[in-house]
Amino acid sequence: MKTRNFSLLLGACGLASSAVAAGPTCDASSAQRWVMFYDSVTVQADRRVSFRLCAPTAAAVKLSSTEINGVPTGFDGKPPGLPMARDEQGFWAATTPQPLPGGAYRYAFNVDGVDMPDPQGTAFSLTYRGARSVLAVPGPESAFHSLQPGVPQGLVSVLSYDSSTLGTRRRAHVYTPPGYEGNANRRYPVLYLVHGAGDSDDSWTSIGQAHHILDNLIAAGKAKPMIVVMPFGHTPDRPGVDRFNNTDFGDDLVKDLMPEVERRFRTEPTTARRAMAGLSMGGAHTLNFGLPRPDLFGAVGVFSIGLQAGDNASAYTARHADALKRRAAAKSVVFYAFGKEDFLFAMAEPTRRMLDEHGIAYTYRETGGGHTWVNWRVYLNEFLPLLFR
Repeated sequence: MKTRNFSLLLGACGLASSAVAAGPTCDASSAQRWVMFYDSVTVQADRRVSFRLCAPTAAAVKLSSTEINGVPTGFDGKPPGLPMARDEQGFWAATTPQPLPGGAYRYAFNVDGVDMPDPQGTAFSLTYRGARSVLAVPGPESAFHSLQPGVPQGLVSVLSYDSSTLGTRRRAHVYTPPGYEGNANRRYPVLYLVHGAGDSDDSWTSIGQAHHILDNLIAAGKAKPMIVVMPFGHTPDRPGVDRFNNTDFGDDLVKDLMPEVERRFRTEPTTARRAMAGLSMGGAHTLNFGLPRPDLFGAVGVFSIGLQAGDNASAYTARHADALKRRAAAKSVVFYAFGKEDFLFAMAEPTRRMLDEHGIAYTYRETGGGHTWVNWRVYLNEFLPLLFR
């Protein structure tokens, strides 16, 4: 009787006993059952990664990712995505042509032109709109941003607040270091860390692994314990206002988010104990609202963004001329980083020239690679030890 019931259960799941040994098959009937389990991601011994998707009625499926080696991104003129083909079990399947360094990667399946997260996935990262799945490839390269046995862990919480500036409810993720809950008298410095244009306030932890980077650096004595506030970098669209070139984010940051953080968390609310950094769009926010505010932020970090040569750089300099002089006089930490294969790399030279012309001392880090989380984790890992010394 028990055997018969177990067989019925397997049948309900699309896994008949004869299919258990061979693995599940994908067809219209199995895909429509209430539950179907299969391995959608397999890391091979050589660290190439194989993907599968059960989509029996799809006409075309691609693996979509801007971070996985060998998957066309569309930035190089090639059609984006790695084409998948049906295998013997009816699954759409593909294997990356190159091994992947150890790390976390976002991906999606593009089914008939529409990106979707992996329906068999267990880890996800919110983007500006929607979500992508996350896979982990083990390897020594990922040690600095991976959970390590025995290393005390901080906490990541979600802070919701009313923005009087923007007239809406806003959200931020907040990292508090190990031991924060156990010592009610200790106060901590704060880093405001902003994501890029395709991301959300969830991204610095869900794919950037910032919390693990912090835990590992703090445990090794390489970084000071700190609070890290990761705001939502996008602001509501307004008619006639450019989505990126406006003051909305900066106004919300200074007038709403920072007071809320200082009210809710045990911060050290002084300039020297407050920093700002960001990648791509978040780096642009830092250039606009952090670098010219030495009265608010001591250290600043800008990753993978900059000024365009010509009118853009000239306008920035004219708008912030006095503030840049004050930044130079402050002699605080300024960290600037770019990957040589980044499609925005041309911005590095005019930005460095602006810093040099204003006498702003800075640390410049140039790496290989492009506009990816592989680089941004490295930049954060190198920036954090410079703070609050």
